[in-house]
Amino acid sequence: MPETRPSRPPLRTAVILFLFLNALYLLTSTGRVHTMDEISAVMQSESLTLHGTTAIPQATGSGVFFGKVGRDGRPYSPYPPGQALMLVPWYGLGSVLAKLPGVPPQSRDLVVSMTATWSNATFAALTAALIFLLAHALGLSTRDALITALVIAVATPLFVYSAWLFSEPLTALCWVGAALALFGMSSSETISARRAVVAGLLLGFALHLRATNVIAAGVFLIATLIRDRRQALKPVAVAALVIGAFGLLYLLRNQMLYGSPLDFGYPQYAEAGRETHSFHISMATGLFALLLSPGKSILLFCPVVILAVLGLRRLWLRDRGLALVCGLIPLLYLLFYSHYSGFEGGYSYGPRYLVPPLVLGCVALAVWLFDPPRWFRPALIVAFIAGLFVQLVGLSTNIMEDMVANHYYDTRYFYRLGYSPINGQLRLIEKYLWGAPAPLGMGFDRWFLFAQKAGVPGWLIVVLAVPMLVVLLATGWSLSRTLRQCG
Repeated sequence: MPETRPSRPPLRTAVILFLFLNALYLLTSTGRVHTMDEISAVMQSESLTLHGTTAIPQATGSGVFFGKVGRDGRPYSPYPPGQALMLVPWYGLGSVLAKLPGVPPQSRDLVVSMTATWSNATFAALTAALIFLLAHALGLSTRDALITALVIAVATPLFVYSAWLFSEPLTALCWVGAALALFGMSSSETISARRAVVAGLLLGFALHLRATNVIAAGVFLIATLIRDRRQALKPVAVAALVIGAFGLLYLLRNQMLYGSPLDFGYPQYAEAGRETHSFHISMATGLFALLLSPGKSILLFCPVVILAVLGLRRLWLRDRGLALVCGLIPLLYLLFYSHYSGFEGGYSYGPRYLVPPLVLGCVALAVWLFDPPRWFRPALIVAFIAGLFVQLVGLSTNIMEDMVANHYYDTRYFYRLGYSPINGQLRLIEKYLWGAPAPLGMGFDRWFLFAQKAGVPGWLIVVLAVPMLVVLLATGWSLSRTLRQCG
């Protein structure tokens, strides 16, 4: 396949795309924490902001502690502090808003959680903007790069997870940023040491979001070697040193807190005596769950990934390194989590742990737009509509209501393979559309509705929401004009 050397990056369009998606994601954000993972992130950010520590003594007093007590006698979350560190600006914003006139004292923590959740809107929007730049660097036109980024932005689980406070959007941002640093150029160009440092910083930081991100870091290094062979030895060594420094820092933290570098702070047992970290389920069961079950299937919750997989051979012909990370990383994580006892990702919508691999893998969609066969555009439209529908259903109401009522877990706290969140959400949409009363935390899951029920004054909600809407409309008009001008 002939390669087109990428022109100058359209940074202005990337910024407009980021602003558009950030506004969209903010307006569709839940603005609230639903699960222990999200609560832990907010509490860690609070401790970092107010006390300069990652200890969370406030968790033990509130009865929501999940983690271990460190050697210093203080409780710590098992989740590394990378996300909590990135949340500090949003925590600060929430602290300021919570002190404004009219905000009830009992709702101030809810306001802080609301702004903390908004962080994922920004991380997800940045991810899509970098995908646009990566697709353009492959040689796509501005129009086709925009189409690629927008499809991934709203027809994959990136959309749903922009509204919650899980670490998956931030992981996806790190991975896509590393892919742009290493492969966002002509395949005839070698990777510079500066690009390797940037990729190393992103992949190393991702280790402090989830330890299993080390798998992706290894694939990125191997892919760089395969792409440039001997010429890649120096950049690979540079990136590996940077990643290794981050990894060593993580292990030293474990040693200091728990007395062993391999003790990551997870308690041995969770609800009903269930082991929190084990690999006792059969891979066949896990693969069925992650491929075909109604609640966790990547094919159901991200149908555009099918077209991306079919495009990997085309991508290999253009850039072997990028093709390897887009194909091998999703495969390895699928196999890894199919054997993991907690493959469902706790209370979550769709295949939570596979969201970053799916977002990265869907970059392979871009190559179809160089010379699309006749069947591709109809197939893309169908996959896009199906994917968007699934995301909008997931964003509609507080999914926890159905998960609890219809037994997401069985009595032993094992995930039920027959559970369908889509059916549950559709029932809740019908219920609340017909006017059923929705107490605080229930009903349609939008931050402005939640804040209004919590007693936040209407003037403050308007002051926050109107600029988001204005930015959405202005940047949406600008993007549509760009698409028209590009034919």
